[in-house]
Amino acid sequence: MKSLLGIAALAIGVGVLPLFVESGVWINFVMMTLYAALLAQAWNILGGFGGQFSFGHALFFGFGAYVQAIAQLQWGFNPWVALGMAGFVSAMVGLGVGALTFRYGLKGSYFALVTLAFAEVFRIIAVSVPFTGAGVGLMIPLKESVGNLQFESRVGFMYVILGMLVAAMLVTWWLQHSKFGAYLQAVRDNENAAQAIGVNPFRVKLGAIALSGAFMGWAGAFYLQVFQYIDPSIAFGPHTSVEALVAAIVGGLGTLWGPLLGALVLHLLSDLTRNLFGSLPGINMVIYGSMLIVIVMFLPRGIAGMGQPITRLWRGKRD
Repeated sequence: MKSLLGIAALAIGVGVLPLFVESGVWINFVMMTLYAALLAQAWNILGGFGGQFSFGHALFFGFGAYVQAIAQLQWGFNPWVALGMAGFVSAMVGLGVGALTFRYGLKGSYFALVTLAFAEVFRIIAVSVPFTGAGVGLMIPLKESVGNLQFESRVGFMYVILGMLVAAMLVTWWLQHSKFGAYLQAVRDNENAAQAIGVNPFRVKLGAIALSGAFMGWAGAFYLQVFQYIDPSIAFGPHTSVEALVAAIVGGLGTLWGPLLGALVLHLLSDLTRNLFGSLPGINMVIYGSMLIVIVMFLPRGIAGMGQPITRLWRGKRD
């Protein structure tokens, strides 16, 4: 119940933010942080709760973005309808990848490399076929209206990504409290033991990768609507996959709030280092990377796990 109240508080807090903050810079910062949190939460469903580390989640992101673009430009669908299609198609792609990989027992580094290969293969295909715009990419026309999923300011987009993130967090909360989530975490901890007590690892992991793919597809569709452009390098490139997994790991794997905390910290670090050391080429990335190493080394449970030892210590003193 506390987690649900926390999600509600997040939704209300961000929802009323434009009443007190007029700066477009800060609104954009909040919007992009929520976007990064959605990427991380999508990856966390499969990697954190399922223990299946993917290096190619950009595959689902790219399908979501291209479905969103093609559905509008070539099929004439409304962007809101295309948004639902983007999530559905990305979930189906997740099922396809899962059927090919989990059926043959791929896990660990093998699964990670195969997902990376899938993303690269579809990047090359997207460069080669005409309906994706090939190497030039696709651009959707600017038609600002709520019905067209385009807004005059970043505030409208902030509300859209907030709704997506809240939906992803509710699914994550459900994974923490449902039988399916318990099966998924059992498979993560010991797949053979889970199978011995009657859990079907193949079906459980298929469900996780479908959920993960759907939210990643939403993120891709959202990116397209905000920036109005997508090309193969953006859609299927490694940057999106890295951003998703790093934020989830830094924030805390298999937690509800970890992806959001990780996304917030990484965006703060990125902006601070860029503003402070932007005049020295590359130094901001060096400091950014160094701080990431420190976080991973000294906070193995992520930022969300920092409070656990303190809580146990406090409870021990009370007892």
